[in-house]
This record gives sequence, structure tokens and C-alpha cells, in this order.
Amino acid sequence: MAKFLTLDDLDPNGKRVLLRADLNVPMKDGRVGEATRIERLAPTIRELAERGAKVVVMSHFGRPKGKADTALSLRPLVEPLTAAVGRKVAFAEDCIGPAAERVVAALRPGEVALLENLRFHAEEEKNDPDFARRLAALGDIYVNDAFSAAHRAHASTEALAYLLPAAAGRLMQAELEALANALETPQRPVAALVGGAKVSTKLDLLGNFIGKVDSLIIGGAMANTLLFAQGAAIGKSLCERDMTETARDIMARAARSNCTLILPVDAVVARALAPGAPTETVAIDRVPEDAMILDIGPKTVAAIGARLEQSRTLVWNGPVGAFETPPFDAGTMALARRVAELTRSGKLLSVAGGGDTVAALAQAGVTDALSYVSTAGGAFLEWLEGRTLPCVAALARH
Repeated sequence: MAKFLTLDDLDPNGKRVLLRADLNVPMKDGRVGEATRIERLAPTIRELAERGAKVVVMSHFGRPKGKADTALSLRPLVEPLTAAVGRKVAFAEDCIGPAAERVVAALRPGEVALLENLRFHAEEEKNDPDFARRLAALGDIYVNDAFSAAHRAHASTEALAYLLPAAAGRLMQAELEALANALETPQRPVAALVGGAKVSTKLDLLGNFIGKVDSLIIGGAMANTLLFAQGAAIGKSLCERDMTETARDIMARAARSNCTLILPVDAVVARALAPGAPTETVAIDRVPEDAMILDIGPKTVAAIGARLEQSRTLVWNGPVGAFETPPFDAGTMALARRVAELTRSGKLLSVAGGGDTVAALAQAGVTDALSYVSTAGGAFLEWLEGRTLPCVAALARH
């Protein structure tokens, strides 16, 4: 990863700092439903304010399609943002023009303002250079703390970084350092645990991992496709039968790269995906014709656990079973607890991300026990696929 500036490289005292955040949080009845993104942003805001910056927070919210929409205003975030940073947050009715200029001009060192939804202007998603210049006129320094939007080259995330001195905020910095430690300069052996439904959606991810990790552990319904390609009878399990040749190619590439591929050796099966459905635990070559594989079995949990004990670094993306529906959460929960245990004992550096993975770790109650858990979604996945993220590249030019 190319070097990028951080808050340590800035002197924000008395400066207007444009802080790009991702405040696209769940809302219900005009109130924040889940505040993780606000809580993770707060340290950057507090640090800048304590160092005398005039902090101007920018974010998108929802998909207003380039037009003002009161239902997608950022105004309801003023109160929770104020509570999170411990400072009163002013609000500007627009992100550019007189309304924004007045609010920013009134800021004193240590004060914070939130601009209205960037996507109320169609130019934001078009990465329009004139729109970026209008945003730049509101600040002296640009700080990007929105890794979750780093895969989108928009005016406030990419173009703006070329117009002002630019640095990564603490959240962006933590994300980039965690990913670099996991895949670019890792402690070996490195294991990747990949789950989810479809091989087809994670081809780039698997291809990138094969060249970088020592062990590739595959679970979830996507493992069914590889098992089917090996000739296993998988009953009525979810499977991409048209991906058989691709699955065989993945297995052959892993063998050529000396990447150990680990697939389930036993499974929990049922005739229906329903809470409390009757289950059987069977060897992977003994799946009944009328049953579905819905979770990994205890022998597979033990085998994966043993592999993790031999590893020093883990990257995890995707659950290994239908964890939303008990009892098919057992495998994912057991692995989550094992990863947490190894991480707490200092034996494993663990980085996990992706919506389902984050939800599974929360369900297991171990989110805080892993080395780093990314809530970035698409940006996290694109990084794991080996793609260049435009907004990270814009920061790294320094």
C-alpha cells in the first residue's frame, strides 16, 4: 500500500477541515436505528476539534437522485452526532452555496458543523470537478474518513482530495492498516475464510486469495458448488451447477499455488430451512437426496479450528451456514468464538468484514474481540479482490 498522510501529519489549528464521513446509517421514523458509523467517526472529529480545527462534516445519505428530499436530510443526525462528539454540531441547509458558506464562516476553532446531504446535488455522484471546487472553497484541509465509500469516485471522495492538502482520518487509517497487515505484509501462515451463497459473486476474491494466502477455507452454500464439482452428492442443497468448470479451475489454481483448500467434511442437513427444523449431521458424501446442507458439521468446525491454530493471520468474509436461522447458526457461532479466543490470546491477527459477517460476529457477541471488523461492505470486498480503490489512491498520491 502506498504511503498516505494521517492526522499526525496535519496542523489543523485554526483551519477549516472538510471531513468526508459516511453517515449513511439506518433510520426509522426519523431517528437513528444503529449508530456504529457515528461512533466510529467520533474520535476523528474530537481529535480535530481538540486541536483547534473548524470541523466541517460532509456525507451522503440514501439515494435522493440528485434532488433535495426532506426524507433524506441529514438534519436528524445533528443530535446523535452532538452526543457522540460531546460538542454542539451546527447544521447547514445545503452543502455548497450561501447556506453552507454562512455556517462555515461562523465556526470558531474547536467547533463542528454538518453540511446537508451531498447527494442532493447530482454533480456529487458524477464526480463533477466544478462541484468539487465549490466544496473545496469551504475548507483549507481535506480529511477522508469514509473508507466504506472509498470504491466510489465521487466529487467529495475523490476529486476533492486533489484540490486540498489531503489525509486519512483515524477510521480510514485503521481500516487501511488492518487490511495491509492482513494481506500485504502479513504474519504467516495466512488463512482466508470465505463463506456465503454464491461462488459467482466471489470469483475475484477467491482468485486474489489463492495467490496470497496459505489456506483457503470455504463454507456456506458456495462450498456446495465446489463439492458438487468434486462429484459429491449434495441433495437439494443450494448449488451453482453451471459454475462446475469454474469451481474445478479454482481448485486446480489453489493446488498449483500451494494454497491448501479446505472444504466441509461433514454437514448439518434438513428438509426445510426453518427455525427449529429437524436436522441430521452426516458425512459430506452421505447427504440424503431430499435434504439440504445448511451448516457445517462438528468435524468441519474442529478441522477449521485446527487450521486456525496453525495460522497467524485470518481474513474472514462470509458465514459458513444459514446463521440467521437457528439451529443452522452453530457452525458460524463456533468459529466466531474460536477466532475470538485465538485473537484474545495473541495467537491470531483477525480481520473480518462484509454485512453478513459483521451480523454473525455481533450475534456471537465477539465483535470487539477480533483485531479489526470492517463495516465497509463494498469497499472492503473490492480491496480483498485486489482492486485499486479510487479514493485511497487519491490519498496515497502524497
